[in-house]
Amino acid sequence: MAMDLKTIQHLCELSKLNYDEDGLKKVMGEMSDIIDLMDTIKSFDLTYDDTKDNNSISFKDVRKDVAQPSFPTEKLLSNAENTGNCYVVPKVVE
Repeated sequence: MAMDLKTIQHLCELSKLNYDEDGLKKVMGEMSDIIDLMDTIKSFDLTYDDTKDNNSISFKDVRKDVAQPSFPTEKLLSNAENTGNCYVVPKVVE
């Protein structure tokens, strides 16, 4: 689909671009190339195929969810200031 000069002038006016006659012709060619590219992209088959989705991993192959010891809560909260069951944090936004 080729762009016509009137459409290019309208788009340039909307986007506040000023081109001379040669610039408009160059933009018209570039826009036509972009639209042609998008038309070729529309021709690709984009239907979803779940067999190609790397779903070959079965549930039994997944590692076990085993609880491991974590950092002690008391140590994590040792620097936090607790007032009224709420933790005060430094002000971030002025």
